Amino acid sequence: MADLQREASGAVGAPCSLSIPSTRNGPPSPGLCPGPRSPRSPAPQEPAGRKGAKWVRLNVGGTYFVSTKQTLCREPKSFLYRLCQEDPDLDSDKDETGAYLIDRDPTYFGPILNYLRHGKLILDKELAEEGVLEEAEFYNIASLVRLVKERIRDNENRTSQGPVKHVYRVLQCQEEELTQMVSTMSDGWKFEQLISIGSSYNYGNEDQAEFLCVVSRELNNSTNGLVIEPSEKAKDDPPLRLCRP
Repeated sequence: MADLQREASGAVGAPCSLSIPSTRNGPPSPGLCPGPRSPRSPAPQEPAGRKGAKWVRLNVGGTYFVSTKQTLCREPKSFLYRLCQEDPDLDSDKDETGAYLIDRDPTYFGPILNYLRHGKLILDKELAEEGVLEEAEFYNIASLVRLVKERIRDNENRTSQGPVKHVYRVLQCQEEELTQMVSTMSDGWKFEQLISIGSSYNYGNEDQAEFLCVVSRELNNSTNGLVIEPSEKAKDDPPLRLCRP
């Protein structure tokens, strides 16, 4: 009897582990401890400035600019194109944020970057075209260099010609002739002013109103001095004259 009691006591006091294989795909059954899970590896992050990156960060004279590779590579032979292609012959450093360091004036880089974006050169009044030309030549953007040179040349031509001068002419006409005269003006003549001078002639019981019509056109650059034009009134009338102020 004592032996049987010892056997029963040993059977009750001994630890018991039970392993039940799970055939379900869901969460583990209550009371069962799941096995250790392997930690999920973080997704690899694309380093800044890598060749396959879409966006490029630039540090131009301490000012940051961000643009796409498509914009910066618009001019195949430009400095910015070679920078995006990581040309080994191009010595380019990066700052602590991964931005390319460019030791140039950031004030003029904005208009250059906008030109690469939409193909138009838009300048603020305080920016000089000569400054844009200097930067365009540094970045080797050939189309922008040509555009700025044409602008500078046009401005120089306008300055050398001086202000635009005009020839003024006074035409005297009756009311019934006014519409036809204004509508048939040609050779660069433009209507300027209409002055009523009342009635000079009586036809029956009705007065015929008369007007002075002032017209003008640009003065030829080869002509100097004041130009005085007679009116189109009848030869017996004294000529009306208007001098350019």
